[in-house]
Amino acid sequence: MTASTNLTARQVASLVADALALRGPLAVRPIDEGGEHLSWSVGERHVARFAADAGSTRRQRRELAVRDLLRDRIGVALPRSAAAGEWAPGLAFTVDERLPGTSAEARPVSAAGERDLAVMLSGLRAVPIATAAGLGVPTAAERDVPELVREAAAAADRLAAQDRLRAECAPERLALPAGPPRAQVLLHADLKGEHLLVDESGAISGVLDWTDAETGDPATDVAGLVISVGAPAAARIAERAGYGEDVVARGLVLARCDTAILLDDRLNGDDDSPEALLRDQLARAWQPTPLDERSGSR
Repeated sequence: MTASTNLTARQVASLVADALALRGPLAVRPIDEGGEHLSWSVGERHVARFAADAGSTRRQRRELAVRDLLRDRIGVALPRSAAAGEWAPGLAFTVDERLPGTSAEARPVSAAGERDLAVMLSGLRAVPIATAAGLGVPTAAERDVPELVREAAAAADRLAAQDRLRAECAPERLALPAGPPRAQVLLHADLKGEHLLVDESGAISGVLDWTDAETGDPATDVAGLVISVGAPAAARIAERAGYGEDVVARGLVLARCDTAILLDDRLNGDDDSPEALLRDQLARAWQPTPLDERSGSR
């Protein structure tokens, strides 16, 4: 089911006021991040998110259960839902309490923040797969890493031919991790910078948007950290969380290939993500790490 998602500020204010049993005018404004649900800032304390279709409704409702499961397990703050309901037949919305902090895209993560993220990865790793499955969390499809590298190398060649890629970003030179993933864990699966909130000390003050949570290869979340906090920091975080070089290597490969492909898509008209953001993510992904030096992939 799909409904018109052209919600007006007046409609949002009315829905949220009814959901929270508030009186008087509410200051609301859209949050320009896009996605499968519409997000609105509501005053200073809340964020309202509206599912656009049946699939995002299922994910949003599952997210509430996932957050409740993880709240006391992973050492970082998660949003709490102050109200939830339907804004159209079969389409969900939730009003979340706003967490403090600034996006990791705008504020660097400190050593304390790295420790926070390592605790989060460790906590996710400890959740039984059966428990996650009981909430309806799906299992991710295994990615074909050699094929991904071939696609990224082709994308890098196109970008290089247009003088749009640094010479050191060469996916064909990556050291491929040996064998398939050996572990399956609960994943956030979308750890980009805007979903990591950072306080003034650089510590993690919250982790947002668990709608894409799934079970699968832990390298997926390592790759998310690679593009959001940089390759060296992501490697340190993964190692602190107890992951070996195979997981770190796979996370690096995933992040580096994905960022090359996404930038190629953007510059060739197949993606509308902000070019500056994609370039920042690619630059962070290709920062050298000690693992690169040991493997000779740089």
